Amino acid sequence: MAKLILNRLSKAFETGGRAAVNDVSLEVRDGGFLALLGPSGCGKTTVLRMIAGFEQPTDGSILLGDRVLADAGEMVAPEHRNMAMVFQSYALWPHMSVADNVGYPLKVRGVTGERRNAKIREALAAVRLEAYADRRPADLSGGQRQRVALARCLVTEPDVVLLDEPLANLDRHLRQEMEETFREFHQRSGATMIYVTHDQAEAMALATDVAVMSEGRLLQVASPQEIYARPEGRLVGGLVGQGAIVAWPAASAQTRQLDWDVLQQLLSRSHGADYADILIRPQDVEIAGEGVPARVTSVLFEGERYALKLALGDEQALRAFSRQPVKVGDMVSIVIRSAWRL
Repeated sequence: MAKLILNRLSKAFETGGRAAVNDVSLEVRDGGFLALLGPSGCGKTTVLRMIAGFEQPTDGSILLGDRVLADAGEMVAPEHRNMAMVFQSYALWPHMSVADNVGYPLKVRGVTGERRNAKIREALAAVRLEAYADRRPADLSGGQRQRVALARCLVTEPDVVLLDEPLANLDRHLRQEMEETFREFHQRSGATMIYVTHDQAEAMALATDVAVMSEGRLLQVASPQEIYARPEGRLVGGLVGQGAIVAWPAASAQTRQLDWDVLQQLLSRSHGADYADILIRPQDVEIAGEGVPARVTSVLFEGERYALKLALGDEQALRAFSRQPVKVGDMVSIVIRSAWRL
């Protein structure tokens, strides 16, 4: 297989209008699992549709290895890209059996007889649906229908699999089950996968790389661990994780990873100092005897812990977790074990 490359990709739906996708460049490594993460309307689905061949770029190009799939002048038809797409709506034929739905791409390609049947059986086995081959989609649960859509992708042995918010219609239990199915599918197929989602938990759980988008632009591409621990900029820091962003006099700090000793020094500076955005994750906020005073403004019991919202003396907000019950209005003392300067 070959590397998928987006080279300064742009898309505007109206001449002279605001670009839905603006100058996006990235390389999707061969066999990788890339999550396109961002809020609704950020351009991630438009990027996916351009990769699939459903939209033509206004500017820039899409390459698979040395082969140009699309640019502003011409584009390869979707059926000639050896890609497969899983839609949020599953897009199954209701009058066909599960086996016929899975085998439909083979029928289009002229694959018939025992070879076609063997590929269908293999694809259904990969998603654990061998026993459902003769059923209709209406007889299946949402998770089973999603697995049929995956099997339909697997049967054609695609170079690239595109997934457009495929878990949005499932409840929490089924989403967790399908996340495991996606991981197995990725390992089994070896295909490059591009997964569009607005759910950062899904992106972190599934992807080998995460690309964060906002207002048509690409903000950062990194591994889930890197993008969580070291986000670039306020937008990425706010989108990924449950952290709070505060403005503190930290612009002249020598390092971006800040521990409690450094934070204490920064907080002791005069108000005339230069301020910077500091990202603080709730797991790094510890209720301790000697620290910064804070007021509890919200308490949410989550079963194994309490999720707190805290207000500092200047009314800036933090999030924290506590094993012990507290009440709204209580004053607590907090120590911040680690923070990240954006």
